[in-house]
Amino acid sequence: MPGRVEGKIACITGAANGLGRCMALTVAREGAIVVATDLQEDDGASLVSEIEAAGGRAIFLRHDVTCEGDWIAVVGAIRTRFGRLDVLVNNAGIGLPNGPATDIDLADWKRLMAVNVDGLFLGVKHALPLMRESGGGSIINVSSIAGIKASANASAYCASKGAVRLFTKSVALECAALKDGVRVNSLHPGIVETAIWDT
Repeated sequence: MPGRVEGKIACITGAANGLGRCMALTVAREGAIVVATDLQEDDGASLVSEIEAAGGRAIFLRHDVTCEGDWIAVVGAIRTRFGRLDVLVNNAGIGLPNGPATDIDLADWKRLMAVNVDGLFLGVKHALPLMRESGGGSIINVSSIAGIKASANASAYCASKGAVRLFTKSVALECAALKDGVRVNSLHPGIVETAIWDT
């Protein structure tokens, strides 16, 4: 049924490529105004062009999800331009090469957690107030099947996606208790062939 999100403002992180790009194209086709964010500016610009060529509406904002200042700027830009936010998809994420936990470098662990967990937390922290002001909305946090079922030699990735799952549940309970009209869910895809597998 076309138009399921007609006129909704949907912010998608990590939107320039992979799963995020597919999500952005899909919600644009369903009528949403897409705010696509990513570090990959050229790919982000091409996404906007593709959406507009198909008759959709989109803007691109350069965005490091690990930087709180960037989150403040992105949400501020959405507030200024649109006055509300209906959908946030916290999709940006990275992986590490597979290997035993004993071989993981601490700096690599921290970087993965910064993108996969901290970035998502910051998105919820800064987008949720605007959604509440708007009367409700939907936050979709992209976890993974690895956040439910662990596998050997992927401990850092599994840990990060498990954190996403339980963080999401906790925030969902907070919103339900407040009856603020915001739904918070996590998505747990299986293996999808994207650039994350190039690490």
